[in-house]
Formats: sequence, C-alpha cells, structure tokens
Amino acid sequence: MRIGIFTDTYPPYINGVSTSIKMLENALRKKGHKVFIVTVNPDSMSYSIEGNGRIIRIPGIPTGIYDYRLTTCYPIRAVNKIKKWNLDVIHTQTEFGIGTFARVIGKQFKIPVVHTYHTMYEDYIHYITKGYFMGPSKKIVEYLTKFYCDKTIEELIVPTKKTYDLFKEKYKYDRNVHIIPTGIEIERFYKENINKDKLDKIRITLNLKKDDIVILFVGRIASEKSVDFLINNHKELIKKNKNCKLLIVGDGPDLEKYKKLACKHKIENNVIFTGKVPWEEVPFYYNLADIFTTASHTETQGLTVIEAMAANLPVVALDDESFRNTIIPELTGYLFKKKNDYIKYMLKLIQDKNLRETMGNQARINSEIYSSKYFAERVLDVYRLAISKTNNNKNKSFFSRVKETIKDGFHGK
Repeated sequence: MRIGIFTDTYPPYINGVSTSIKMLENALRKKGHKVFIVTVNPDSMSYSIEGNGRIIRIPGIPTGIYDYRLTTCYPIRAVNKIKKWNLDVIHTQTEFGIGTFARVIGKQFKIPVVHTYHTMYEDYIHYITKGYFMGPSKKIVEYLTKFYCDKTIEELIVPTKKTYDLFKEKYKYDRNVHIIPTGIEIERFYKENINKDKLDKIRITLNLKKDDIVILFVGRIASEKSVDFLINNHKELIKKNKNCKLLIVGDGPDLEKYKKLACKHKIENNVIFTGKVPWEEVPFYYNLADIFTTASHTETQGLTVIEAMAANLPVVALDDESFRNTIIPELTGYLFKKKNDYIKYMLKLIQDKNLRETMGNQARINSEIYSSKYFAERVLDVYRLAISKTNNNKNKSFFSRVKETIKDGFHGK
C-alpha cells in the first residue's frame, strides 16, 4: 500500500502527535508499505525534499502558538511531486493548513482520506481569544471540527472514548468513529535498551544523586497541562523527603513563569527544568525517574503515560477519562481527584520502594497492548475500509451517485 501522511507537526518537532506519526510511519514501513510524508518546514520559508524523495517540507508562517506554522491550502510546487507518488490512501493528522491541502489533493486525485483527530480544540481556544468571546468561539470550533471531520473524509480515527463521546454525544456525528489508542514504540523506553553510560552523564548534568526520588513530568509547559499543580504540591512532598526531586521535561510558553513559581515556594533546588529535549533522548529521562505524574486535563489519550509505563514507572495521574483506560488503580498507579489524594498517593510510592517496583513491573506488562505493531494493524484495517468505499463509489453509475447526493441533501447530511 502507498500511504501519504499529511501533518503540521513532525520531527524535529517534539510533541505527542509528532511522536505518534513517526511511530506509525516506522511500523507501516516494517510491514512492507510505502509511506510518504507531507509536513511543514520548521526552519525556513522554502521547500525541501528529504528521505530519498519521500518527505516534502512545505514553507509555513509562524502562528505564535508554540512552534506551529501554518501553510497555504494549496502549495502548487508540492502537487506534481505528490501526484507521482500514486497514493492509495491519505492519512491526515491535522484539520487546518496541510490538513486542508490533503483534502484538496484527495478530491483532485480521487484518493480516500482517513483522518485522526488528535486535539480537543475547545481546551485551547484561550490562546487565540485571550479569554474573550469564549461561547461563540466554541461554537465556531464545533462547526469547523464537524465540517473537517465529516464532509471531507471517508473514515475518522480517535484515540479514546473521551474523544469518541465528543463526536457522538456532543457533535451528533452519525458516521463511523474508530477508537484506536495511539501506539508507541515501547521498546525505546525499556530499561534494558538504555545506554547506562549516557544515562549516568545526564544524571550528573542534572545534579541528581543516587538516593534522590525523582518524580517526572514530560510534556508541553503550558497552563492546560496544570504543571503549577505539581509544583505547588511538591513542597508538601519535600517535607516528608528532602531528596524528592520534581523533574519537568519540556518547553512551552509558561516555562519561565513556573521557574518563578518554584522560586516563590523556595523549592528551586528540588524542581529541575530541562527545557526542550531531543526526541531521541526522551527515553533517558523516563529511566532517570522513580514515579511519573501528570495533572493535565486536556489530553486525548496521554501518550507520556504509556511511555512511562513502558519504562517501568508507576503513574499518578488526574482522574480524567483520558487516563482511565490506561492506568489501573492499585495495580499500575493511582488516579487522583483532589490535592489531598495526590499527596497521599505520592507519599505511598515515595516511602515504599517495593511498591514502586511492583507497580512499575506491572505497568511495563500493561504497556504491551499499546505497541506500534498492533496500532499499525488496526490503522491498516481503516485504510482498507476507506479504499473499499471509494472503489465502490467509483463503480456506481453516474445516476446512482446523483440519487445518493440528493437523498443526503434531504436528510441534511
């Protein structure tokens, strides 16, 4: 199969979406499929071709939201190259920019489009509106989401039931929604695959001692991730164990604010900020830790939780639907609803090494179901369904297609 993945974010960008795309690309290629990438050029306003002609990077304009760039809807220079790829299916990973371009290409060359919905946009509106017109803005987001995920694609993939419910219950989406939890290359995070010498060098660089208890957060450093919750409560943990360190890996708009927050609490020696870390080095930071935690309430799935589990870490996470299918309380970690629960669960793990190891070992076992191999197999099933539908439609007579279009119009589809 010849598969085109269209995405606004791709390595060297480091985030959950780019990680999942790279993993899917690798897994599909291992199964013998040809994978082509259309993405944004992160460093310049010019086109570039990479990977023996299999990756096109299109120039884009910075949006002011993290590192994201927005491309035109129809970059002409890329069209002829994509046409020569002779794609069987297009898989879009974004609704706008390159996502819109993908839908145009799909229509132009009669290629079925499968879409994965990664982002709960209603949780990010404040970056654009600055708190104003939130009600109307959410309605606009709902309209655009329904348009891009209904009228312009053959099949829709979502990573969790939380996102499934958004479409089925709130948006009243009446087409197929395939729940496929995003897989990861879990082997990257296995302890036995980590270079111990390099791990020790990073430990020394971060000034971590062997007897430190390291609590890890990995993700974008922004308000919707609730990193302030972790910092505010870390001072309570230090009272019980002065060697308790909070390691915060990632970059984002609120990095400096949170550094000041740690200083305000006078715990700056126990809160370590790494800033942006290269994608290939991320597994080392999981393997420096004893516990993983997140208080984020805006995840669609929470890939960092799965990565942590693959690295034998027990997880303490907010009791959010994104994490309920991943974390088994009392077995692989804990889910908390309020501050007191968070502190209670953290202290249990901090004070009991055997409990950490037992839960961590079980977490590693449970992470296996999120392997890239199984993920790729399920995605391929959706590709085949989309291709089959498109082929069936091509085989219908002109009058049959007109009749169905009129019928759909009467039903408001």
